[in-house]
Amino acid sequence: MPNRQNLLVVLALVAPFALMSASPDKPAKGQNDQGPFVAGKPAFVPDPTIPVFDASKVTPDHLEPSAFKVPEGLEITVWATSPQLFNPANMDIDHAGRIWVTEGVNYRRHSGRSREGDCVRVLQDTDGDGKCDRSHVFVREKELECPLGVAVFDNIIFVSNAPNIIKYTDVNRDLKFDPAVDKREVFLSGFEQPQHDHSLHSVYAGPDGRLYFSNGNCGAQFSDKSGNTFRIGGAYLNNPYAGAKSDDGHVYVGGFTASIDENGHNARILGYNYRNSFEGVRTSYGDMFLNDNDDPPACRVSHLIEGGSFGFFSRDGKRQWRADKRPGQSIPTAEWRQEDPGSIPAGDVYGGGAPTGMCFYENGALGEKWNGLLLSCETGRNVVFGYLPKPDGAGFKLERFDFCTTNTTGVFKGSDFVGGANNLSDERHTLFRPSDVCVGADGAIYISDWFDKRTGGHQDTDETCSGTIYRIAPKGFKPKVPNLKLDSVIGQIAALQSPATNVRHVAFTRLRAAGDVNIPAVLKLRDHANPFIAARAVWLLAQLGEPGLISARIWLESEDATKRLVALRAIRAASSDVIDILSNLTTDLSPMVRSEVAVALRDVPAAQSVALLCKLSHHIDGGDRSLLEAWGIGCTGKEEAVWTALKPEGAWDDDFAHITWRLHPAAAVSDLAKRAANGKLSAEQRKLALDTLAFIPEASAAKAVLELAKDKESPIQADVMWWLIKRSTDDWSTFGIAEALKKEGIFDPESAKLVTIVTPPAIPSNVKLDEVLKLKGNAKNGAQLVTRCVMCHQINGQGVEFGPSLEGWGRSQPGDIIAQALIDPSKDIAHGYDGQEIVTKDGVTIHGMILTEGDIMIIRSMGGQNQYVARSRIKSRRKLDHSMMLSATQLGLNAQDVADIVAYLRTGK
Repeated sequence: MPNRQNLLVVLALVAPFALMSASPDKPAKGQNDQGPFVAGKPAFVPDPTIPVFDASKVTPDHLEPSAFKVPEGLEITVWATSPQLFNPANMDIDHAGRIWVTEGVNYRRHSGRSREGDCVRVLQDTDGDGKCDRSHVFVREKELECPLGVAVFDNIIFVSNAPNIIKYTDVNRDLKFDPAVDKREVFLSGFEQPQHDHSLHSVYAGPDGRLYFSNGNCGAQFSDKSGNTFRIGGAYLNNPYAGAKSDDGHVYVGGFTASIDENGHNARILGYNYRNSFEGVRTSYGDMFLNDNDDPPACRVSHLIEGGSFGFFSRDGKRQWRADKRPGQSIPTAEWRQEDPGSIPAGDVYGGGAPTGMCFYENGALGEKWNGLLLSCETGRNVVFGYLPKPDGAGFKLERFDFCTTNTTGVFKGSDFVGGANNLSDERHTLFRPSDVCVGADGAIYISDWFDKRTGGHQDTDETCSGTIYRIAPKGFKPKVPNLKLDSVIGQIAALQSPATNVRHVAFTRLRAAGDVNIPAVLKLRDHANPFIAARAVWLLAQLGEPGLISARIWLESEDATKRLVALRAIRAASSDVIDILSNLTTDLSPMVRSEVAVALRDVPAAQSVALLCKLSHHIDGGDRSLLEAWGIGCTGKEEAVWTALKPEGAWDDDFAHITWRLHPAAAVSDLAKRAANGKLSAEQRKLALDTLAFIPEASAAKAVLELAKDKESPIQADVMWWLIKRSTDDWSTFGIAEALKKEGIFDPESAKLVTIVTPPAIPSNVKLDEVLKLKGNAKNGAQLVTRCVMCHQINGQGVEFGPSLEGWGRSQPGDIIAQALIDPSKDIAHGYDGQEIVTKDGVTIHGMILTEGDIMIIRSMGGQNQYVARSRIKSRRKLDHSMMLSATQLGLNAQDVADIVAYLRTGK
């Protein structure tokens, strides 16, 4: 329970000034700009010397439907294939069932292969037999270089082609862009980097009548037509605006999801700090999901909480995740900062891969059992993953299954996580590279296949540029695309029920434009048996004037939590005057509704929101991270006030400790220091207090942790020292930590004893790969032999954290790759595990990985040993030209031993 006296005092203090502003401090327009945005040099530029692609001189290829596995009762067929299209990068399906495709003949290293640029192509099935029979180019321009997105809204086509979102209007509706008749404009600009996979992705519609899109971590500095500029950079391209406030008063970094009105006004950032989310969805309930590319193996499919960060970069965008990886953290935990306050749950982190397009199926030809199906393309694993998200507290359970795949072996080729270009294969089941997935106007599922030995790394190998679009539908399906008359109310109501997302948007905007005259027709949809279709009606009603808003509010009284949630979201989208509704819902029984209330309070002044946030806190415990993070987002800019109001008069319980961790206010420093030093608390409780201090960027927090360092018998002493040295290089770098450690006699990096640790160079191998591959491995014996690896790897709960974890690693690796890694580890060093050689001025040589840069460097060597090296002591530093992993020969293994270890690791245990 919040302390009532504290709450009244806090509200009295904030009231005089908080009412003056309804949002966080905003920079003056242009204050943080480095001048007008200038697009950076493309990652790849056209090469006039490469051969021109000539479709008439290639023999296209595609996988037959028999190569695929799909769910029982469904079948997959070829809808279109080359030469009807080439290298399909992205697609969309319009109200007439036509499929629009952006091509990538000029993909990255092949820039210039199509001298006139890439194109947007239109494909049609004119006779209704379920196969494309007509294909033509809508537009081809030299500026178009593998555009990563296309969205079609009747005769308006958005193409995502960094640095611009281009808007084409097909004025005469002939499906061909003619600059003399049709219109072309740059809808938005400022997205880094041309010809790069981590740049601008597809536009798609939400249920609220707004447009959505994502951008990778190349960065962006774009302005909407309301005059607001968003500066979203990071440590990938080291954008000069990284860490700068956007004009909405918030700091965003990394990849992001944005929404914007269709007229280009009122842009908002809905999520940020991704690596490279290729695409996302917003369902008719308003739930948001996305996928994200990885660095090492940590790809994910996630539920996006509005305003949430996934943690790829540090909060200021200046450091990548590996620089902040803590001792003992797994790569997925560290990469998505799952133990940092302010990072939302990562969802389904499934390992290595290269995710691309997504869609969400709500109604159509597949049948009711598939309503609510989330689909995510995964090119690295030759699969389209399926999920049927189930509410779990304020988040979702995302249980993954293979919806459509050619590869059930668990052995993958041609992707970065399995060796990339060094591990290509001609095996047919490894060539399926699904680039996008959509729900068609006929209710079937459509999948575009890039078809290549390689995916990722800005590489492609298929000189024929083959591509195919497959259709998945019930067996014996006869396609029927409704003849929608989009200029009539009847046609618009029918289109609002379309299985295709962007078709629904056209209906929504036209019905909204007509106003409350359409309320009776829309009200009929509110009672539709399909809850997704009913929800679409409520979003629209909320934007049909006061009578419609009243009709939408009825769902707030429903016993169905999903209806209450949809109503709240729809009303928020229609009106900014929702404080009374938010107040009434702070005690709602649904954690999802309360989560929505919390994020809605982010930009509400403290005088109006602190009391509501305190009421919401009653339901927070450490068990629902999604709810805790949503609440923390609502507290943004008000952390001190909320914490002070909630602080109990007596001892803290664990729930309040977690709330304090999430808020990490400077006002809590003294209390946190006492908890971290309290011997009556468990080591886990004390460590939570320490970790909370570490996220307070104030000198008082640094001083408190320095004081903790004096207790060398503390069970958290190692953590204290790690945080002190780590923070001395970043958030506490100006607080004189190194000098204070030395002055207090705690640690002097200038005189600390350093030990030479050298990894011996590779020697000629006595084991040959072809010999190993001829042998039958004994997994039982391999389980014993693999213990020789625990000096560098973790496996079966044993070993140290130095090299990549072997837990389950071998399950997704081909035997030859595992054997090669044992025989010659220097041939393909795992991403992020390059070694460094440090030589000190007094002759100590250390081989290891640099965990932190700064005046004091932390270096981890074989066996997991950390050494703290003052930069001033370093004579030289170089990158090692060999792996720090010992080879099979150096470990005393023969060919049979290697075969046995391979057999064991392939079991995935």
